[in-house]
Amino acid sequence: MMRQWPFVASLGLDVLGFIAQLVALQRLPLFAAQAMIAGNLAVTAVFAAWLMNSELTWREWLAVTGVTVGVAMLGSSAGEHAAIGTGPGFKLALIVAVAVIALAGVASSRLPASVRTPVLGAVAGLGYGVLAVAARVLPSFSPHHLIKDPAAYALAAAGIVSFMLYATALEDGSVTVATAAVVLAETTAPAVVGVLFLGDAARAGMKGVAVLGFSLAVVCALALARFGETQQHATVEQGAARKHGTSQPVDNGEPSPYTVS
Repeated sequence: MMRQWPFVASLGLDVLGFIAQLVALQRLPLFAAQAMIAGNLAVTAVFAAWLMNSELTWREWLAVTGVTVGVAMLGSSAGEHAAIGTGPGFKLALIVAVAVIALAGVASSRLPASVRTPVLGAVAGLGYGVLAVAARVLPSFSPHHLIKDPAAYALAAAGIVSFMLYATALEDGSVTVATAAVVLAETTAPAVVGVLFLGDAARAGMKGVAVLGFSLAVVCALALARFGETQQHATVEQGAARKHGTSQPVDNGEPSPYTVS
């Protein structure tokens, strides 16, 4: 994979995006940063429509617009926030939370197939939420602070556990269902923690704008969750084409997955 420039480029973008996420989590309220991160589904939808030669319905364009407007409302209502330090007890609680999420993930993987995917997605989303909270309470990203701070270990563990749980949810379930569950959990839970424990708040007189913007961005992001399936569909069709000795997708009499219903 490292010999394929699209993969290397995407990996580089992921790294840059993660660094930007960490910076945003320390400068913005969690409700704003997490909703903006969930808004990446709008970008995915637009680029998927362009690169995969599919067409967005008017409802999907409306959802893309809704995400954009919601994010703009959050940006205008949230002032700059300095990282808030919390006591050692709170940071140790984050490590305990990661352990509980890992155990919940193991238990969820044994559920019946009909509920396993959404539950695993939700648990993975809670893990990503712990990652966000841990990044929020880190006083600095310097190696000297990271080595001594329990929140840094909670952040790393939450990232690994959440990635594994999300991957497990995708193994035999709907990408749309799993992605929607992740988006809902990773935005709502950290937002509540930020308001209750970390002093997150909107600018004076902008609370209603913040609530409306958050709700609009998250709901519209959920409506666009299906665009996580684009790469999965592409891989399936390309594999079928290679198997039949042709560079074109095989016509098996079924609707093309690129067609937007």
